[in-house]
Amino acid sequence: MTTSPTTRVAVLVGSLRAESTNRKVAELLRDRAPEGVVLEIVEGLDQVPFYEEDLDATATPAAATALREAVGAADAVLLVTPEYNGTMPAVLNNAIDWLSRPYGAGALVGKPVGVIGTTPTPYGGKWAHADALRSAGIAGGVALEDAVVSQSILEVDPLSDVEVLERFLAAVDALVTYQPTAA
Repeated sequence: MTTSPTTRVAVLVGSLRAESTNRKVAELLRDRAPEGVVLEIVEGLDQVPFYEEDLDATATPAAATALREAVGAADAVLLVTPEYNGTMPAVLNNAIDWLSRPYGAGALVGKPVGVIGTTPTPYGGKWAHADALRSAGIAGGVALEDAVVSQSILEVDPLSDVEVLERFLAAVDALVTYQPTAA
């Protein structure tokens, strides 16, 4: 990834709940982004219809186009998500589906992708994070294992614990300092 004066990170939040801890984590990171880094929370995931190839081929919905444009304009992508039933929420999976098209040229292609989040389970969302990272990688993103942080809110408050915040910020740093290997 070429370094620019401002590195833009598109942030997709997998929870739609107004008081979502993961949304609050995304907002905290946005507000504490390092100098030269802008984290932009992509809004409207709840307005994106379920991916359906015929719909995409005939009349791509405005919300899906806006999602593609926001991620396409970013230098990197950060998925911030809880875990639902041992995997990522449907809204996040659907967003990745839209971003994966057109095949081989979707908005995620070549972009470094990381996943962070927190859940009220002992595992902190590790299965959802692994699934989201794998899916984003299959969609063409560069899945960065060192930009994955799963945190249980049973252990600490992720919004006030300094060590957890440092781990989340380290994931952001891994995204913005990513350099592709030469072929």
